[in-house]
Amino acid sequence: MSNYMEEASTRAERARAASRSLSYASTETKNLALRYVADSLVSETDAILKANQVDYLAARQAGMNTAMLDRLMLDSSRINSMAEDVLKVMYLPDPIGEMIEMRTLPNGLLAGKRRVPLGVIASIYESRPNVTIDLSSLCIKSGNALVLRGGKEAFNSNKILAEIVAKACEKSGLPDGTVEFIHSTEREMVTYLLKMNHLIDMVIPRGGSGLINMVRENSTIPVVAGGVGVCHAYVDRAANIDDAVKIVVNAKVQRPTVCNALDTVIVHQDAAAEYLPKLATVLSDAGVEMRADSRSLAIIKDAGHKCQQASNEDWGKEFLSLVIAIKTAESIDEALRHIAYYGSGHSEAIISEDYSAVMRFLDEVDASCVFANASTRFNDGAQLGLGAELGISTQKMHARGPLGLKEITSYKWIVFGHGHIRP
Repeated sequence: MSNYMEEASTRAERARAASRSLSYASTETKNLALRYVADSLVSETDAILKANQVDYLAARQAGMNTAMLDRLMLDSSRINSMAEDVLKVMYLPDPIGEMIEMRTLPNGLLAGKRRVPLGVIASIYESRPNVTIDLSSLCIKSGNALVLRGGKEAFNSNKILAEIVAKACEKSGLPDGTVEFIHSTEREMVTYLLKMNHLIDMVIPRGGSGLINMVRENSTIPVVAGGVGVCHAYVDRAANIDDAVKIVVNAKVQRPTVCNALDTVIVHQDAAAEYLPKLATVLSDAGVEMRADSRSLAIIKDAGHKCQQASNEDWGKEFLSLVIAIKTAESIDEALRHIAYYGSGHSEAIISEDYSAVMRFLDEVDASCVFANASTRFNDGAQLGLGAELGISTQKMHARGPLGLKEITSYKWIVFGHGHIRP
């Protein structure tokens, strides 16, 4: 057996062993571990930044693109945010043990469902060291053991963060193996790990389409995955123009390198003449490159702004940068058709004061999260009250949208009788 096979097997077996007692660990113990994690993130900030700097410089020298570098980079503010999100998870109600649909049957049996952990979750992820902490905090709180395999570009950052989590678990009394971090960066190890359906209950890949497709194609373990985040905003004829400018700019500019950042804005033709010049002014000031269809292009250029003709490849593209596609639509029907064809099922938004238009959009758009008069940047576990997330699922089985605590649990039937036998 090769070294990477031995490591993967050992860590998965440790996680499986830990999952048995972790499944009924007390809320107090789990919360104590999370408190230690949050405290250590703050106290170990300098060491974390030093490790992250090693990864960042190596990635930049290797030619990593701007979007990936932004995801890789940590600073004091991001570390503090990570610690705050851990505490948010700590303060959430513990889902484990919750009784669901309890009822007395006609024969006198009392039957219902009790929420339980899934067991062992494995995650294969790229670039973003904060994922190490998000995954760990949610799995600890939900009683799931976790096997982590980060990308080699963030190895030093992930390693020190995983060590912080492991020490917190040990200090709080959680079992050894609660969170296991795989050190091997060999690509073959991933394929080997994906065949361990006897030890691992679910796989969550975090990264680009290449990674996600590879995991789906090679795994014998159930996979819950997101996909490319091609996000649209439709500015309706009844939109509040000032709100529409503010929302679109936030969705595009606030953090353009993430999956819920806006890629395409569609404007109703009745609003285009007033809206597009105002939008273009703010986007230009923010350094956003605009690529527009013919009708939008004419309006933007007449207003004195730089803009280029959109190509067919600009529709349905996840830019992950300060680039936006702009389209003018004759009707909400055209906007809905465009989104249905080019959307990826991630995040879609409408800006409108027309109730019927809003409700039609919410009813007809098929995506993990659909917004009315709000930025697509809110499709995020922390922003939607989940504390953090294991990822954003664009599939429909078994969970959709941000994966929080309840999305990584299952249930078992609990039945109480009084000497009952089946006739």
